[in-house]
Amino acid sequence: MQEILDDIVATIGSSTERGRVADYIPELAGVNPQQFGICVATVDGQLFSAGHSQQLFSIQSISKVFSLTVALGKLGDGVWKWVGREPSGDPFNSIVQLEHEHGKPRNPFINAGAIAISDAILMKHLPREALAEILSFVRFIADDESICFDDKVAKSELETGERNRALAHFMAAYGIIKNPVDYVLGTYFHHCAIAMNCQQLARAGLFLAGDGRNPVTGVRVVSASRARRINSLMLMCGHYDGSGEFAFRVGLPGKSGVGGGILAIAPGHASIAVWSPGLDDVGNSKLGSQALERLVMKTGWSIFA
Repeated sequence: MQEILDDIVATIGSSTERGRVADYIPELAGVNPQQFGICVATVDGQLFSAGHSQQLFSIQSISKVFSLTVALGKLGDGVWKWVGREPSGDPFNSIVQLEHEHGKPRNPFINAGAIAISDAILMKHLPREALAEILSFVRFIADDESICFDDKVAKSELETGERNRALAHFMAAYGIIKNPVDYVLGTYFHHCAIAMNCQQLARAGLFLAGDGRNPVTGVRVVSASRARRINSLMLMCGHYDGSGEFAFRVGLPGKSGVGGGILAIAPGHASIAVWSPGLDDVGNSKLGSQALERLVMKTGWSIFA
């Protein structure tokens, strides 16, 4: 495995076609696009990494997997009153479908869906309470108390997130959003601004590779059926309007973030985190996707194998 990761860093990691960083978020615009890291956490407790695997980055929409898991733990299948379970086929920040579908987001991984999930988690509480719950959960599944919010990134998103404000107000008009919009957006922007490195992120995803149980600690995080459903949503919806292409090329459940990270799950085998800040045309890590495609070719971990 270490040889595979070293080869990926030596080949894909040295590419000059790296995509474009998410410059619409000022704090992310200055991230060095030459960085590239990858980590594989296996279900038998081994950890393999290469490149800039210990460099912290903003996980952005990868956090939507964790906030969804928290919401499912609080509300169970009641979550689906807030969001649907279908691929969107549209950009992550699109407002078009909301109008056609009476304000209910298509799935929990597009921006509108994650904002609705943030509203569900709030349950009339203050944002700091909901954020403490989300951060505590992420620290628990990663077994790392050092994980924190990047307040500079959160502030940057608060100052520039007009499209997300439009989504939230539109949903509030349809009664999907129940809490004050500012509370919901404060929760959403901050959980997207959680900072992790590839090693922490790979460990955090292990429960999804282990049928809901962290195979290293032995602690059950969610039921086996819930883990499979989260993985299925990641496969169908985890890369926005690039989800089909990712499933076609990589063949693993995965969730991307505009910070350049991707969390991918090889059920029964491993949790994989890759980070390269440059994005492709639909907002997914350009080199990260290529790296995962190469990893799956070398390991045979595709769920379609």
